[in-house]
Amino acid sequence: MPYDDSPPSPESASSVSPERRWFARRSGLAVAAAVLAPTALAGWVLVQVTTGAGADDARPPRIVMPAASPTDGTAATPSSAPAEDPAKSPAKGPLAGKTVVIDPGHNTGNFKHTSEIDKKVDIGTNRKECDTTGTTTNSGYMEAEFTLDVSRRLRTVLEAKGLKVALTHEADRPFGPCIDERARIGNEATAAAVVSVHADGVSEGNRGYHIILPAKVKGGAADTAKIVGPSRDLGERIASNFARTTGSAPANYLGSGTGLVVRDDLGGLNLSTQPKVFIECGNMRDAKDAALLTSPEWRQKAAQGIADGIVGFLGG
Repeated sequence: MPYDDSPPSPESASSVSPERRWFARRSGLAVAAAVLAPTALAGWVLVQVTTGAGADDARPPRIVMPAASPTDGTAATPSSAPAEDPAKSPAKGPLAGKTVVIDPGHNTGNFKHTSEIDKKVDIGTNRKECDTTGTTTNSGYMEAEFTLDVSRRLRTVLEAKGLKVALTHEADRPFGPCIDERARIGNEATAAAVVSVHADGVSEGNRGYHIILPAKVKGGAADTAKIVGPSRDLGERIASNFARTTGSAPANYLGSGTGLVVRDDLGGLNLSTQPKVFIECGNMRDAKDAALLTSPEWRQKAAQGIADGIVGFLGG
């Protein structure tokens, strides 16, 4: 039947049955437990989280007091900012922020545009053809194919080092660029180094690589005084690394065995304001050199050797 659960008055307490008094005490304890339970549970959870309870850890627990909740209803602010993503951090070290321009010699389309590439352009000291067709192996592998392949491989290696790399072209135009434009691309990029990739086309029996360095020239738009020294340093570093990586020897037909040649008749060098060299990676008309130049594995080594020289020159 219905019962009255209000507490008994003092004067009637003595007349309350034992069962009624027991129920009243139990109700009071239940209310107190309900109030204390959340606080105790929160403390237990904090100890579990901060000490790794349950693991085999003999260290005393580290007690962390929970931060007070804001009273304005806003979410709590973390005590410190999240760690910066390393992938988004700016590059550091001697290569940071530097640009390298790679100039793949010739263009596969030059053979179809001989009248255009024969037009003369000003190279400062005189006038010279816009570009040339380049050479081929006896089996028809084009120098322009070789230079573009090595240049792309070289770009990949250099970009992995954190350098910014630009190519003067990727055979994405009918012919060219002309030699004056090739120089201008490197100048406008304020390149830390410019390398023009080539292969030679002389008679059978002439083998090996050589690096072409700019001579000191001045005339018209050509003035190489400031780049002669650093260009030699760049060329020497590429030569030594290229020889070590590819196993090739310096050219046996020029350069007196040094692998270094100085020229004053190349517009790409005369018009450059940035350290620049040409590399002739081998002789496409020699059967032994041609076997190397047509090998993808060897071209990868060539790219690596050139890259190592550039990185060394830049202090990386």
